[in-house]
Amino acid sequence: MIKEPEFREYDPKKLEEKVEKFWSENEIYRKVKELRKDGPKYYFLDGPPYVSGAIHLGTAWNKIIKDMIIRFRTMQGYNVWRQPGYDMHGLPIEVKVEQALGLKTKKEIEEKIGVENFIKKCKEFALNNLKIMTEQFKMLGIWMDWDNPYMTIKNEYIESAWFTLKRAWEKGLLEKDKRVLHWCPRCETALAEHEVRGEYKLRKDPSIYVKFPVEGKENEYLLIWTTTPWTLPANLAVSAHPDYDYVKVKVEFNGREEYWILAKALVDKVLGEIGVKGEVVEEFKGRELEGLRYVHILMDEYPRQKEFKEKYEWAHRVILADFVTLEEGTGLVHTAPGHGEEDFEVGQKYGLPVYSPLDDQGKYTEGKWKGIYVKEADPKIIEHLREKGYLVKAGEIEHKYPHCWRCKTPLIFRATDQWFLKISKVKDKIIKENDEKVTWYPDWVKIRFDNGVRDSGDWVISRQRYWGIPLPIWQSEDGEIYVVGSWRELVELAVAIEVNGERIELPESYEEKLKVIEEKLGPEDLHRPYVDAFIIKVNGKDMRRVKDVVDVWFDSGIASWASLGYPRNKELFEKLWPADFIVEGEDQVTKWFYSQQAASIVAFDTVPYRRVAMHGYVLDEKGDKMSKSLGNIIRPEEVVERAGRDTFRFYMLWATNPWENLKFSWKGVEQVRRMLNILWNVYVLASTYMSLDNFDPRKLNPDELPFREEDKWILSRVNSLISEVENGIESFYLTKATRALYNFVVEDLSRWYVRLIRKRLWVEGEDPDKLAAYYTLWKVFDVLLRLLAPFTPYIAEEIYQNLIRPFTNVESVHMLDWPKVDEKAIDEELEREMEFIRRIVEAGSAARQRAKIKLRYPVRRIIIETEDETVKKAVERLNRILRDQLNAKEVKVGRVERELTIKPNFAKLGPEFKGDAKIIAKWINENGRELYEKGELTVEIDGKTFHLTREHIIVEEKLPDFFVSEEFEGGRVFVDKTLTRELIAEGLAREFVRRIQEMRKRLDLDVNDRIIVTIETTDENVELLKENLDYIMRETRADKIVFGKAKGYVVEWPEVQAKIGIEKVEE
Repeated sequence: MIKEPEFREYDPKKLEEKVEKFWSENEIYRKVKELRKDGPKYYFLDGPPYVSGAIHLGTAWNKIIKDMIIRFRTMQGYNVWRQPGYDMHGLPIEVKVEQALGLKTKKEIEEKIGVENFIKKCKEFALNNLKIMTEQFKMLGIWMDWDNPYMTIKNEYIESAWFTLKRAWEKGLLEKDKRVLHWCPRCETALAEHEVRGEYKLRKDPSIYVKFPVEGKENEYLLIWTTTPWTLPANLAVSAHPDYDYVKVKVEFNGREEYWILAKALVDKVLGEIGVKGEVVEEFKGRELEGLRYVHILMDEYPRQKEFKEKYEWAHRVILADFVTLEEGTGLVHTAPGHGEEDFEVGQKYGLPVYSPLDDQGKYTEGKWKGIYVKEADPKIIEHLREKGYLVKAGEIEHKYPHCWRCKTPLIFRATDQWFLKISKVKDKIIKENDEKVTWYPDWVKIRFDNGVRDSGDWVISRQRYWGIPLPIWQSEDGEIYVVGSWRELVELAVAIEVNGERIELPESYEEKLKVIEEKLGPEDLHRPYVDAFIIKVNGKDMRRVKDVVDVWFDSGIASWASLGYPRNKELFEKLWPADFIVEGEDQVTKWFYSQQAASIVAFDTVPYRRVAMHGYVLDEKGDKMSKSLGNIIRPEEVVERAGRDTFRFYMLWATNPWENLKFSWKGVEQVRRMLNILWNVYVLASTYMSLDNFDPRKLNPDELPFREEDKWILSRVNSLISEVENGIESFYLTKATRALYNFVVEDLSRWYVRLIRKRLWVEGEDPDKLAAYYTLWKVFDVLLRLLAPFTPYIAEEIYQNLIRPFTNVESVHMLDWPKVDEKAIDEELEREMEFIRRIVEAGSAARQRAKIKLRYPVRRIIIETEDETVKKAVERLNRILRDQLNAKEVKVGRVERELTIKPNFAKLGPEFKGDAKIIAKWINENGRELYEKGELTVEIDGKTFHLTREHIIVEEKLPDFFVSEEFEGGRVFVDKTLTRELIAEGLAREFVRRIQEMRKRLDLDVNDRIIVTIETTDENVELLKENLDYIMRETRADKIVFGKAKGYVVEWPEVQAKIGIEKVEE
């Protein structure tokens, strides 16, 4: 049976700890999974969070969304695959471990600690953070298979990556190439395009104008502008746009006459910045400059430039390129094929060498500044150019510049040999598959995704690092390669392993090979340096593995099949793949969402997921990013401690549309906490009365209960709510779901329905009207708790266990089915009418306040003026509710006669009738009522005819003194404020009831406890109160009311000129 609540005040900490204990002791999570094991499959793919440290609010938001979706689908009957994942390789972990070990370069890693120990430390770091994050996710009530997470460091996962790369190789989509790429000089590795997006930060760099002497021409120069002086040693050409107009300008510079060549459109801007005046002496098209030779300004400092000039026809000449713009610079672009992507492409067209005299740390390997880091060389180069007379102007520019996404070092463009997935060959296929097979939430994100694919180049997947999936590429000394697709294939092809510099030949038998490998290297571990030891033989050639590891975004990109263990485990893959749903943050549109589709098209020629949703970022209340430097970081644990897990969860799904950024607000958190407190109070009210009356819904036949209109209304509303919540979740418009729930709990259930039925709950005995209210409230909770369960699993469980569980054999609210809409219960007309009733009550209450008549004092009558037929029906059908809620003896639709004063509207009369306005005004003062009633008239005044309308009059209404009014959407409420002795007596009785009830509450009396009341007050009050003694006794559960000296627990109430005493009647 229903019991009184264990705690009457909503205490999230106690409640959630109690529920957590219940789940654990009764293995509810296991039972939920077992219950749905035969349901239709639903593959929910968890985007693996990176294990770089404790979770933040953004990570929490992501997992809360996921958990809500999983719980919802489970209640719908699906057998949900809910394996959590962790992204555990990559630069971020390496950087953290390097910092912990005091290492600064790759060289120090290899020489001071060694690759094997470094990788061991990375693994320890990753696993430790995995444990921390798992406990944090559990703390949020996230129900996933925490005992079986997928980890990108597991051998079977790595093998999936090898399988995918082998497929790419077999399809001609994996190749080695020299390209200009973003390079991190601190991490000493290339970075892919998608790793750099979003990593552009404001930075100050040099901004210099430099002049290149035209060969064979005295005092004639090509004028260029650059923000990267360090690339000038690698300059091999100057690019001009074939269609732009260029000019030769005569200038006075440093005391001599010179001729500068630059784009015509930029002359005024450039000369203005430099601070010189010029005269155009010649004009020509860019294509006419092609082939013009110039003298390299650092020829002596970098002797290889002499070699290039002799060997390459187009070295140190003007070449043509469409990428040249007139937005900045001079219209002539310094071109270094070894340090710019576009420079590289145009350099290939003209047969120029790819020259990049830098090592992996971004230091020059030759020339005047050998051994100096490029950014440190900038000022040295500028000063050197000044000394040589080639510097025209030096300044600074603040611009957005790419940085390493992990160590935050400014990146450089550098030509290197790397391994690429040839996405350029399949991007059309990606877009086609995406457009045809993937549903996006919101749908406009699909356009952003497609545009990102169109703009993407080939995917550089090699990294010159250690902690990552080793590239499964083995290479012979003569350059032939072979891509290994699995551990078994590696063992089968292996002829030897190298251990501490010693080559150990392997036997031919696979089983015997495994024994030797395990004896010499240990158990299977597909990381470096374990796999580096393998020497394989293909086509009669020994091959060794290339040292690179795979881009960490490739790790997560294969998650939809690698997490299932494919190809080792084909059964799960064939049963589940592709994923039914994924959801991640906005930054993943061009990262994880993209890497998955790119890898999947390579491996399977189709998409890896069917539905994908995007959410925003979590910012602080002002809209700023949370960071240590700003001191505005809020930890998930802090929110849970202050407000509880349910509040945190619901707030994150309620505060903003999921695809928008969430500005975290403690006020919003508190607002949600109040909502849950309201829900708890309604539950306490219901369970308290139901327990007293031993309420059992199984013993009632709903067909025989006298349901009132308000009962039918709330049952209609809760069934409408099912659709609202379900549609909100299905469309990923989560705020539609949460705000519908919020409004239902606060407005419909608490502030309206409970308000309407309170008196019915107070009635003693087996009253059918009370039982109808009980049954209605119980049915509402039965539906509402199921709707709340995915959002607020703790409070839903606690209320379910006491209010619903006693009458069902279902052990947990989370084992119930998602509620189905009872179409018969929905009465849309009643819902519309009740909405008007609420508006009328609100307006009527406002009118009473203005008249200073307390709601406890009844009024004689209320009149509703309206032209709306729905309002008229509502007032008639729900009149009892209006009378009760407005405490009025009579409520009816009608009209209140006003005293009308009609005046001329001179603002209209003057401009229109000019000199005749006065005689018209006189006529209006005498006959205006007729014009008001008819709306318009044609009248003759002093022999002249005028056409008049209501625009020509001002109507002032004066209500009778005993009425006060207030408008509502649909009409106007008029309250008769006349108070008779009878009304005053009734109001006073209500005042005393409220105060006695307050005293009962202060004494913590049980609902059933009887009392004796003594009232010490004025003679006038005594006479008034005697008129309603039965009412006062019934409402306060008093056995007797005595007028005289107050006794027992006494409180003085000055506002009613009384002292009231109450004493509990002992049984």
